[in-house]
Amino acid sequence: MAHRWVSGVFGVFLVAMAAAIGVYSDRSTGPVVAALLLAGLGLDALVSAIRNRRSLLSRLGPLP
Repeated sequence: MAHRWVSGVFGVFLVAMAAAIGVYSDRSTGPVVAALLLAGLGLDALVSAIRNRRSLLSRLGPLP
């Protein structure tokens, strides 16, 4: 249960970061790609938390 909450909160954080990049960037290619990537990972984390399955980020395994 706690894993779902953490995953959901982290998903909201990633979507908020993508929105901030979209608002405050100069809309060149790099920031737009980063915002789309963060938004996609954040939405996946949110949907995974709702559906009670592992997100793409949690499947990466332990990172050094």
